[in-house]
Amino acid sequence: MSTATLPLPVQDMPTKPKPREGLQPGEGSALAGRAVLHRIVLTGFMGSGKTTAGKLLADRLGWRFLDLDREIEARHHRTVPQIFAEHGEAHFRHIESAALASLLGQRNIVLALGGGAPEALGNRLLLEQTPHTAVIYLAAPFRTLVDRCSAQAADPAATARPNLADLALAERRFHLRRPHYERIAAHTLDTAHLNLDQTADAILGLLHSALRPGAR
Repeated sequence: MSTATLPLPVQDMPTKPKPREGLQPGEGSALAGRAVLHRIVLTGFMGSGKTTAGKLLADRLGWRFLDLDREIEARHHRTVPQIFAEHGEAHFRHIESAALASLLGQRNIVLALGGGAPEALGNRLLLEQTPHTAVIYLAAPFRTLVDRCSAQAADPAATARPNLADLALAERRFHLRRPHYERIAAHTLDTAHLNLDQTADAILGLLHSALRPGAR
């Protein structure tokens, strides 16, 4: 597992490259043995930047961005809080796992997971055993994440954060989930002092040291 605290330089990486059919690992990379990288999965607690940084990353690669929670909402015509309220967490985790399995069958995607997705053993095993997939953990201290969520809440279009209503409970969830994030991640990126553009560039830096463009 590698950790970066600053954005890393990416050589010869155009701002908006043509879509690629995959990325191939270079010799000696952390992803050696995976012939082609078809998908990048971002994991982390709420406020880690998975959605916005993921969109920027997908744009830089010419790939599609997908958000697991938004995909679930589109498929079931309910918001995630509504699904929790109407059917309970067990039901939500069941449909979450089904949606994750479906999305991991797609190629050339950047996928943002919900903060609780790695808690389920089945999801962790699915992520670990799906070939051609790199999982990146976007890490930051709990207080930093709370401050980011509070700043985002001023935007009317911001995602609701009901879990932040009880900060003590949210912090317990954070500490419970962190080992799962770390376990499934090929790389951990410390985003505490990075803005979203820097986060996207740093992810490319992490992968660029191990990957080279694949042939079409």
